Amino acid sequence: MAILEHTLGILLHPDSEWKAIRNERHSFLQVFVSHVPILALIPCLSFYYGVTQVGWSIGGGDPVKLTAGSALSLCVLTYIAMLLGVLVLGEFINWMAKTYGVSDDAKTRHYEGTALAVYITVPVFLVGIFGVYPEMWLNATVTILAGCYSVYLVYEGIPILMNIPKERAFMYASSVVTVGLVMLVVVRVGSVILWGVGFGPVYVD
Repeated sequence: MAILEHTLGILLHPDSEWKAIRNERHSFLQVFVSHVPILALIPCLSFYYGVTQVGWSIGGGDPVKLTAGSALSLCVLTYIAMLLGVLVLGEFINWMAKTYGVSDDAKTRHYEGTALAVYITVPVFLVGIFGVYPEMWLNATVTILAGCYSVYLVYEGIPILMNIPKERAFMYASSVVTVGLVMLVVVRVGSVILWGVGFGPVYVD
């Protein structure tokens, strides 16, 4: 029930939800494992269904679909990348905390950095449900909107979770957003490399 509570709360009333999250004291495993592995399944399962059963059209032609084996391997790789992405982002947030004057309480900082990384990715994970209809324009639009809301959550959440002045929090949040964008580029480059060594999509004839 706590998972659903925070997932909906961070979307509907982020300010009060960040305060509620700050007042909790869970371990890294409790925060990460209770959310990310479950939420990351949404886009993976949705896109698996979409690219194998629905397909997408190019220029009004017949639907293009992937083979089940190809879609499965790509979804598994995507799932692993998302888990690692949230984990690495959380560690970066924790690592940068001292630079921006966050309390030296290492345990508290570790929890809060992880919590921030987990909850700012909620919108992106949830819009993954649109993968059941894998048209590029639709998925690009909802992903951009979710990404914008995630950026808003970063700027809204850092001063509350880290308990620092808004002026310092703005610089901290900007650094987090920059790291997130760099990670996105790295994932894109990694995808191209994997495609080049044989992990690319296999289409249904």
